[in-house]
Amino acid sequence: MSRQHPLPYIVFLVLFLPGLLLLSTGLSRPGLYLSVAAGVACIVLGAVLALSVKIADQWERAVVLRLGKFTGLKGPGLFFIIPVLETIAYWIDNRVITTSFKAEKTLTKDTVPVDVEAVLFWKVLDARKAALEVEDYRSAISWASQTALREVIGKSLLADMLEGREKIDIELQKIIDLRTREWGVHVSSVEIRDVLIPAELQDAMSMQAQAERERQARVILGDSERQVARKFEEAAETYKNNPTALHLRAMNMLYEGLKEKATLVIVPATVLDTMTLGDMSGTVSLAKILTEPAGKAEQQAGKTSGKERAAEDSE
Repeated sequence: MSRQHPLPYIVFLVLFLPGLLLLSTGLSRPGLYLSVAAGVACIVLGAVLALSVKIADQWERAVVLRLGKFTGLKGPGLFFIIPVLETIAYWIDNRVITTSFKAEKTLTKDTVPVDVEAVLFWKVLDARKAALEVEDYRSAISWASQTALREVIGKSLLADMLEGREKIDIELQKIIDLRTREWGVHVSSVEIRDVLIPAELQDAMSMQAQAERERQARVILGDSERQVARKFEEAAETYKNNPTALHLRAMNMLYEGLKEKATLVIVPATVLDTMTLGDMSGTVSLAKILTEPAGKAEQQAGKTSGKERAAEDSE
């Protein structure tokens, strides 16, 4: 319903006040019947004009009925109707209107109860159809939207509703627009705001998502190890054909390990052989040199003790 504009009241007051003045003057002085008639005429004319003057906003259209029969659409701006004979049945808003609707405890295709909230964006293109083809086009659009939403939910899986909302929005828009087109209403878009599922199912889905993330993490880790092993294999082929490079790499590894806090590193002999840093021959020779004087001393001591025993026996 259009808001009341002050212009009809102003027109009524402009004609009512002079008419009231003329009427009071004619009644106070006998014989001034003309003044009384003019006063009554001004008051009646003011009332008729006040009822006739209507103003529609830029986005409004007035559905005018004359004796119950549709005569046309009026507006926007200033227009007039015939009081008593003509009435305004509807004020139609031609702007884009938003309507929120929802479906509660509706089963999906995989029998999961969900609560879905959505928003409908629509616009009246034919005000005549919206006023004459349906009793209350706003309520009709709301009920048609809810019915279409339940129908789409029943045909969709829960995973599709959570992941493919855009597809469901387009399907809903087509269904609702097809139903409301005969009412002169065009549905521009439908957007699902929220999908609520039971708490027990939320916990199960959370555990499933966590397990899926762990699986993906393990797969990524295994793939990384495979790539690293492949790089090591390529490096081994390079070092295989270039012993000098392997030797430099081994020296660099030992340097990196020893440069921090003068760390002492014990490296097995087999590792040294593999890294071409030399074998244990030098260490064995050093051990022989260190142990050789001790062996000679033991031999001399043995000879001396033998001579002493021989001397004792001869005596």
